[in-house]
Amino acid sequence: FNLQLWNNYFHLAVAFITQDSLQLENFSHAKYNKIQNKYGDMRRLIGFAIRDMWYKLGQNKICFIPGMVGPILEMTLIPEVELRKATIPIFFDMMLCEYQRTGEFKKFENEIILKLDHEVEGGRGDEQYMQLFESILTECAKQHPGISSLVESFVSLVRGLLERLLDYRAVMSDESKDNRMSCTVNLL
Repeated sequence: FNLQLWNNYFHLAVAFITQDSLQLENFSHAKYNKIQNKYGDMRRLIGFAIRDMWYKLGQNKICFIPGMVGPILEMTLIPEVELRKATIPIFFDMMLCEYQRTGEFKKFENEIILKLDHEVEGGRGDEQYMQLFESILTECAKQHPGISSLVESFVSLVRGLLERLLDYRAVMSDESKDNRMSCTVNLL
């Protein structure tokens, strides 16, 4: 097992699908349709490959926690529903791997909270993502009763944080200093 090779693969793949020129939702409708008809959405294809390769790591997955949490989060925040549905379960697998090794998933939790703050501040994330994140992880947790209560607490924590981050981002363009201050207090 060559850790550096796999690390390079994951980082390169995530860098590919998150590059600006592939963010089809930023294009005009005509340009979006033209690219979609000619090439399809390459992000989905590469995202599915990342997912498949993650699950092939077997016992070596633990080597990538917490290091791959940020890149995987960046990938799941791409506003493409099928990509999100296919890749958000990787987070549950990361939690499960760390839990099986240590009895908790604090490294994962700390890393995702830190990275989520950075990503949402950068303009990524939306209400749909929050709902998918919550429903997918809750559904995955139902299949593992030993960890389900911890996952539910984690999902609740992330949902609250994401709600506040999205509110904060929305009011930053607001003229009212009171609204901004109130939102900042809520976030803190």
